[in-house]
Amino acid sequence: MTGVHRPVIRTPDQRIRVFVSSTLRELAEERRAARAAIERMRLAPVMFELGARPHPPRALYRSYLAQSDVFVGIYADSYGWVAPDEQVSGLEDEYNLAPPEMPKLIYIRASEHREPRLEELIDRIRSDDTVAYLPFTTAEDLEEQVSNDLATLLAERFDESRMQPAGGAEEIPPTPESRIPAPPTTTIGREREIADVRELFERGTKLVSLIGPGGIGKSRLAIEVAQHTADLFPDGRYFLPLEGVFEPGLLLPTIAYVLGIRDNGEAALEERIARALAGRRVLLVLDNFEQIVEAAPLLVRLFDVAPSASMLVTSRTVLRIRGERVYEVGALGVPDAVFHAAAARVLRSPAGALFVDRAQAVKPDFALTDENARAVADICRRLEGLPLAIELAAAKVRLLTPSGIAQRLEQSLPLLTAAARDLPDRHRTMRATIDWSVSLLPAEQRALLEDLGVFARQFTLEAVEALGTGRPWEGQAIDGIAALVDASLVKQAEIGGRSVLSLLAVVREHSLGRLKEHGEAGQMRAAHADYYSDLVAALAPGLRGAGQSDAVVQLGLELPNLRAAVRHLVHIDRLDDAGDFAWRLLVYWWIAGFFGEVRVWMLELLGKDQPITPHTRAVAWFFALWSEMWQHPTEEVVAGLGECVRLFTESGDGDAAAMASAARATARLQLPLPDLDAAERELSEAVERLRELGNAWAEAITEVSRGRLAWLRGLTDDAQACFDRATGVAEAVGDQFTLSVAGNHQARLQLVRGDVDVAEAGCVRTLLVSVRLHFEEGVAYALEGLCAVAAARGEAERAGMLSAVADAIRHRIGVFDAEAFTVHTPQLDAIRAAEPAAVAEGERRGQELTVPEAIVLALPERERAGVASALAHW
Repeated sequence: MTGVHRPVIRTPDQRIRVFVSSTLRELAEERRAARAAIERMRLAPVMFELGARPHPPRALYRSYLAQSDVFVGIYADSYGWVAPDEQVSGLEDEYNLAPPEMPKLIYIRASEHREPRLEELIDRIRSDDTVAYLPFTTAEDLEEQVSNDLATLLAERFDESRMQPAGGAEEIPPTPESRIPAPPTTTIGREREIADVRELFERGTKLVSLIGPGGIGKSRLAIEVAQHTADLFPDGRYFLPLEGVFEPGLLLPTIAYVLGIRDNGEAALEERIARALAGRRVLLVLDNFEQIVEAAPLLVRLFDVAPSASMLVTSRTVLRIRGERVYEVGALGVPDAVFHAAAARVLRSPAGALFVDRAQAVKPDFALTDENARAVADICRRLEGLPLAIELAAAKVRLLTPSGIAQRLEQSLPLLTAAARDLPDRHRTMRATIDWSVSLLPAEQRALLEDLGVFARQFTLEAVEALGTGRPWEGQAIDGIAALVDASLVKQAEIGGRSVLSLLAVVREHSLGRLKEHGEAGQMRAAHADYYSDLVAALAPGLRGAGQSDAVVQLGLELPNLRAAVRHLVHIDRLDDAGDFAWRLLVYWWIAGFFGEVRVWMLELLGKDQPITPHTRAVAWFFALWSEMWQHPTEEVVAGLGECVRLFTESGDGDAAAMASAARATARLQLPLPDLDAAERELSEAVERLRELGNAWAEAITEVSRGRLAWLRGLTDDAQACFDRATGVAEAVGDQFTLSVAGNHQARLQLVRGDVDVAEAGCVRTLLVSVRLHFEEGVAYALEGLCAVAAARGEAERAGMLSAVADAIRHRIGVFDAEAFTVHTPQLDAIRAAEPAAVAEGERRGQELTVPEAIVLALPERERAGVASALAHW
């Protein structure tokens, strides 16, 4: 290379630079005042803090001056020392080196003892008609004057630029780099977002930031917005890809290049850009801004000097600058979790439509059918509507069926490898997409994000803080989470009045993978399990009484992590802790309908070659046998529950032994040939024992079982008395759960007796209670009761619909009732015989309904508003 090298010193954010010249010690207070005034104007002070010293490094402060925009000189008494072999002091040298065209503001403090050579310099300054010569007295006076004079100077220069003749404005040639790129594929599901952002620009917003994680579709949305706003920006729309720009100082040259502005060094680029954009209604699309977010203040300067221009920024982190309007880019809507997803319904969701479109792009004969619609819906929900993930998954239909893709998405990252060679590297796999975001974080925030991998999908800040002991981010949880939220790696929402955090599934998997690579997954899983074990110990007592509703709500918010905590405990072989954890939540598992899942964990626990206590073994067998008791009742199940009674008794847990005894008696009732006498004896003993122990919840539930036994024997009055006692005990302690269970049994018994109107009121009441508890088994009971009511009244289609929904709930949660108590079946069969087409149509409709949709249709109109908020979070 040839040519003269000139050192370049620029502020990181490219603000206007103000060079301050003065002696150092004599004017230390005044220098502080000048700095404060400059920074108040959001300008950059350039202060050569070595001052005018014996050996002035002229090349260095010459470079400072060459890169500055305004010269401020502050003089008092001292001229400064003249170094050997020098003719002037550093103070005068700085003034001499300032370019003639540079604006100069000179401030002179009143003095009676000024050195002669400084007087000579001041006299020369007075004769320079390009210099503003201003007296001052105190540092406070100086600060105010500098601030006011800089404001006046900038206003004058801005007015001059606006008064420039039209022919003097630099044109923006149509360069290929500036054109808005045409999307290679159809944009799906962004109509509302396009309209929202367009409306922001219509209202005069100057800077809109599209914020979201990698792969969410920010760039695609920005392109679509640019294409849909040609009428708002008649002077041009320009696309500025910043994916290869890593230094903030390169932002201006990149903008200039894309706009076709030559940088020949004759004028500052900012000035050239401002002149080129003057009076032009243009849109600048700045794509992938997150890696140079430190340059964000420059955007404020640009739309200050080019007020007709607007900017659309895509970034994974908020810019946090004046005038920014943040627009969160969310995931695509996914298909509803219906029981039998139909192709038409899946295709109506944006995520489903995207999958089909991209699948047909790689396999033209791919078709969405009723047979593969559920698998496609599962894929879209598992990938949480993330467009990039869906596109990568859809590309696999060349090799796999939708069902095969859905199965393999248990480990989504290895599967999602893009084959398209023209994608940016960071988009070729989901791992690369996430790595792109993570690489921009400081080390402590990267460590925090990795540790969050032990959490399930949603969690609280309190939980995060509890895991911080000894971690690199200890004590920085709040700031760290805030930064990760800004970077779109963590999402924040309000649920039930609480702030809840979450990770996209692929981000969580990535973080946990990194923990495993570092050998720290076990440590963090243990810390996670300890926190949630303590939380369960605090909340579980409320499940059996007046605090039940609140406990269910709180546990519902933590449900994904409760499940994860049990898995963590089993995975790290803390099997007795896992058993205690699961047993404390017996009531909640029942309400939430997770016995089937708990059963899997407990079978895994039993299958481990590790010692466990008799109590843990009893807990594990109890959960393992619970579903069998209802679905496949056998003598072996009864015997197994008897073994649980023995183990609990040996462990000294009489309360658990009494509950297991009641469960064994209930199991007897489910047998094809039930042993009614043994069941009655065991239930009576259990009720007495539970009453003695003060376990009102289990006492009330056992009374329900006694009522079922009386019903089986045809003693309906006795059965009603048992249900009434169960209701009374539950009401006395505020047990809403048992009110639901007992109430549904009461209503069904009333149906058997022919009291249809009374039964309907009871079913509605228990449906409302079950909805508020999110107790799906209770919802199924109530819908079956209302199905029988509809059938009795000749409402065939409604009866079929409610039956289908209730049946699907039972299949999904793995809980079934004995045939003797399924009272809606005879009524449904009767009306099916009379109106088969109507019942079939109702069943078809029911299969397409979500649970909330079915509940709304089942409730009288006057009751719907009361459960709207509960259904919104179903």
